[in-house]
Amino acid sequence: MCGIVGIFDTRGAREIDPALVKRMNETQHHRGPDEGDVYTEPGVGFGHRRLSVIDILSGQQPMFNAEGNVGVVFNGEIYNYPELTEELQKLGYVFRTKSDTETIVHAWSAWGEECVQHFRGMFAIAVWDRVKQTMFMARDRLGVKPFYYAVLPDGMFIFGSELKSLRAHPDLPRAIDPRAVEDYFAYGYVPEPKTIYSSAFKLSPGFCLTVKIGEPIPQPRQFWDVPFKLHGAMTQSDAEGELVVRLREAVKIRLKAEVPLGAFLSGGVDSSAIVAMMAGLMKDPVNTCSIAFNDKAFDESEYAEQVARQYKTHHHTETVDTDDYALLDTLADLYDEPYADSSAIPTYRVCQLARKRVTVALSGDGGDENLAGYRRYRYAMAEDSVRSRLPTGLRKLVFGPLGKYYPKADWAPRMFRAKTTFEALSRDLVEGYFHGVSIMSDAMRAQLFTPGFHKQLQGYRAIDVMQGHAAKSPTDDPLSMIQYLDMKTYLPGDILTKVDRASMAHALEVRVPLLDHKLVEWISGLPPEMKLRGSEGKYIFKKSLEQYLPNDILYRKKMGFAVPLAGWFRGPLRQRVRDSLLGETLKDTGIFNIDYLTEMVEQHESGRRDYSAPIWTLLMFEAFLRKELLGAGA
Repeated sequence: MCGIVGIFDTRGAREIDPALVKRMNETQHHRGPDEGDVYTEPGVGFGHRRLSVIDILSGQQPMFNAEGNVGVVFNGEIYNYPELTEELQKLGYVFRTKSDTETIVHAWSAWGEECVQHFRGMFAIAVWDRVKQTMFMARDRLGVKPFYYAVLPDGMFIFGSELKSLRAHPDLPRAIDPRAVEDYFAYGYVPEPKTIYSSAFKLSPGFCLTVKIGEPIPQPRQFWDVPFKLHGAMTQSDAEGELVVRLREAVKIRLKAEVPLGAFLSGGVDSSAIVAMMAGLMKDPVNTCSIAFNDKAFDESEYAEQVARQYKTHHHTETVDTDDYALLDTLADLYDEPYADSSAIPTYRVCQLARKRVTVALSGDGGDENLAGYRRYRYAMAEDSVRSRLPTGLRKLVFGPLGKYYPKADWAPRMFRAKTTFEALSRDLVEGYFHGVSIMSDAMRAQLFTPGFHKQLQGYRAIDVMQGHAAKSPTDDPLSMIQYLDMKTYLPGDILTKVDRASMAHALEVRVPLLDHKLVEWISGLPPEMKLRGSEGKYIFKKSLEQYLPNDILYRKKMGFAVPLAGWFRGPLRQRVRDSLLGETLKDTGIFNIDYLTEMVEQHESGRRDYSAPIWTLLMFEAFLRKELLGAGA
C-alpha cells in the first residue's frame, strides 16, 4: 500500500523538475512513511511513497526492468503475483525481487494493455515504456485504490493517488466544476470520473488509459464490468456451499504479509464473516479491533466481543465519545474535495486503533452492494412492485401530486413519512432510486442554488450520473440494476474513498475480500431472490454462514456507523453551523441562496425539521472552501 505521483510530457521530452516531483510525492507521505523516492528523465517523472508490506528488503519503487526501458509505480497489492511470477518465468522473464511490483513490470512487457486482465487485486498502476514512448495507467476493477489525473495547459499530464498531490503542482487550474457541486449536494461526494475541479479527473474503476507522446489523449477505456450474468441451474444448498468456498479463498489470498495483520470487527455480518474465515485459515489467533461508543444507541461492541470470544481472537476495543466532532476540519484535509459521509469519523477512529497493533487489516466492505444488504434495496423493490402494477401515466397522475403536497414529517413515525415514497412511485426505477438516496432532493437543490448558479449548470442534473450508468448496465433486473448503480457510484465514491483516506491517514493497509473481482462476478450471477428474499437482505450469505456465526449476529437489525448529527447541530455545534452556513465563505461563492440556508438552519434548530444530513453536507463544503482559500493564498 503506497502513494504514487507522476508527470508525463505528452508533447515531447522537456526536463522534469525533480524538486517538483518530490513536493508532489511528499504530500502523500502518510500513505507510505517507510520509504520514498523519485525518478526523472527527460519527459517523465515518477514519485513513490512506500508502506512496506511484501518483500520489504527489495520492493522499492519506481521499479524498472533489467534493460531499464520499462518502469512502474504502483499502489496496492496483486494477490496472485506468485502464480503470475511462475507464468512469466516460463515465458523467459527473470525476476530480481519477490515483489508483486516486478510482476507488473514483466506483465506489461509480455501482454501490453491486456496485462490488467491477469491481475487479481487492488491497484492503481502507471507504466512508462520508453521504447513505445507510452504511459499506461489502470485502476482496479471495483475502485479500491484511487487514481487522479489532469492535463495541464502546457500539455503536461500529472497523476497521483490523492488530489492533494495534483494540487501541489503550481500549474493546476483550480476552477470549481459546477456539475461536481450539483453532484455533491445530491450524492454527498463527487462521483467518478469528475473531481471538484474542472481540470482534474478520477480514473474510473475498471478503466485504463494509454497516453503516447505526440498523440491526442484518448478517453479512458473500460477493461472490466460486473457481468450480472445468471449461472445455470443451482440449488440453494449448492450456492451456500460454493459461496463459503469462494469467500474463504478470497480471504486466504489476502493473508500474505511480512508485517502484523488483523481485521476490523464491528459485530456486523460482513466483518464477522471475514474473521470467521480468517480464524479457520490462520495458525495464530486473529488480531481484531473495534470501537465502542459511550451512547448505547450507537454502540454494537458487545456483538463484536461475542464473535471475538467465539473465535478466540486477540481483540481490542476502545470507547469513542459520540461527541467526536473535533475531526470536522481534519476530514476536510483528508478528503481533498467535499465529502459528506459522517461515518468517516468513526472510520477514522477505528483505523487509528487498528494501526496501534497491525499494519494490514481485512475489512467487510462491499457486502451490502454485492449481496443486497442495504435497507434501501428493500424499499426500492417494494416501490417497484407497486410501480410495475400501474401504467406510467396513472402513476404520475396519482403519486406526483401526492408527493408534491404531502407534508414533510421528519419528526413523525416512519409509517407516516410517506412523502418520499409517493415521490419515488411517480418516477421510474432509476429516478426513484436516485430520489431515495439523494441527500438533498431535486426540489431542495432548486432552492439551495442561486439563479446564477443554475445557469452555470446549463441543464445538467445529478441524476445524469445514474442514468448514464443505467444505460450501460448489463442487466435489466430491478434489484441487480440498483446494485449495479451503487457499484458504479456509492461504492467507489463514498465507501471505498472513506476507507482508503481514513486508513492511509494512519499508514494502515486495508484489504477487502468481499470485493475480490472473481467473487463479485460469481455473486452477481446468483438469482436476485437469493440476495433479497422478502425483507431479508444478504439472504444466501446469511444462510451459508449459519454454521459459522450465531443467529443474533446474522439476523439482528443492521446498525451502521452512525453519529448523532441532529443533536450536535442543536447543541454543541449550533454556533458552528450558523457561522459556517450563514457566514461569508458560502455567501461569497455566489452558489447559495442564503435565505434558504437561513430557513434550513432555523427549522433544524427549532426541531420542526431534521436537516442534519444537508447541514453536514454544507459544513463539509464550507470547510473545503476555507482550505481552498488558504491554499490559494499560500
